[in-house]
Amino acid sequence: MKDKIEALEREIIEETIKSPEEHEQFRIKYLGSKNRIKELFLEIKNIPNEEKKEIGILLNNLKQTAQSKHDSFTPKLTKKNKSQRIDMSRPVGESLVGSRHPLSLIRSEIIEIFSRVGFSVSEGPEIEDDWHNFSALNFPPEHPARDMQDTFFIKNSDKEMSLRTHTSSVQVRVMEDDSPPIRTISPGRVYRNEAISPRAHCFFHQVEGLYIDEDVSFADLKQTILYFVREMFGEKTKIRLRPSYFPFTEPSAEVDIYWGLKTESDYRITKGTGWLEILGCGMVDPNVLQNSNVDPKKYSGYAFGMGIERIAMLKYGVNDLRLFFENDIRFLNQFRSGI
Repeated sequence: MKDKIEALEREIIEETIKSPEEHEQFRIKYLGSKNRIKELFLEIKNIPNEEKKEIGILLNNLKQTAQSKHDSFTPKLTKKNKSQRIDMSRPVGESLVGSRHPLSLIRSEIIEIFSRVGFSVSEGPEIEDDWHNFSALNFPPEHPARDMQDTFFIKNSDKEMSLRTHTSSVQVRVMEDDSPPIRTISPGRVYRNEAISPRAHCFFHQVEGLYIDEDVSFADLKQTILYFVREMFGEKTKIRLRPSYFPFTEPSAEVDIYWGLKTESDYRITKGTGWLEILGCGMVDPNVLQNSNVDPKKYSGYAFGMGIERIAMLKYGVNDLRLFFENDIRFLNQFRSGI
C-alpha cells in the first residue's frame, strides 16, 4: 500500500500543467469525485488494523500535495487566460442601453405635468371592497358595472371583494383620510372582465385626478384639462367637452381633442370627424362627498380620469393595445434611450 502511495505521489509531483485544459484534467484526475487518491482510500479496509492509522496519514498528506499543486497553478493560469481574452486593439462597441416601457414613460409624463400645478400622487389597493369600489361612488345596486360581465369578483367569507374597476376607489380613501383642500392624482392598474382585442383588454392602466376645495367650479376643471392636453400634445391643441354621464360626477363630460384629418389614419381613428375622445370628467357628485365625510355644503370639487394606454397609443402611433402587454423585444426596443 505504501508503495502505491509513493508511486502516486511521484506521479503528482512530475505532472506538468501548462494550460487551463491540463489544469482541469489534473483536478479531475486527483481531486475530482472519482479521483485516484479516493481509490486508495477505499483500499484501507483491506489492510491490517495496526497499519490503518499510518496509511490514513499518508493518504491525507498525498491529498494535500495534490491540492497544493492545483492551487499553485490557479492564479497563474487565470491571469494568463484573462490576458489572452482581452484584445486592447479592438474598438469600443456600442453599449446596449435598456428601455423603459412606453406605459411607464407616459405615466411619468402625466405625473410630471400635473405635479407642476400642485397635484400629489396617491395609491391604493388593487383588491377593493364594495364600498370603495362602488357604493361610495354613487353606484346604485342595479348598476351594470356590478354585473359579472364587467367586474372580477373575489370570493371572501367576510365581505364581497373585487379587483378594482377604476382608481376612483383611491380617491374615496383619500377623501376619508384627508381634509380639504385635496389635489391628487391616482395612477394605477385596473381590471375589467372584457374580451381582449386591439382596442380593449381585461386589465389596463388609469390616471384619475381629484380636486376638492371651497368654490371649485367647472371652469377650473376645463382650464386644468386644457393645460394638460397642451402640455402632452402641443400648445395648439384644441379641446371640446360633450355632456356625458358618470355615477360619481354631476354634471359630467367627455373631453375630445382635435386630432386633425391630415392622413388616412386620422380619418380612420377619428371616424372622419377629426375629434378624438381622451378622457372623462365632471364635478364630484355631492353624494360622493357626503359618503366620504366631506361637507358638500362647504366644499365642491372636480374629478377626471384617462387611460394611460389610450394616451400612449396616440402619442406613439400604436394601433394595437395588445402590444403593450406582449413584451415583444422588437416593440420595446423602439423606446430605447439614446447613449
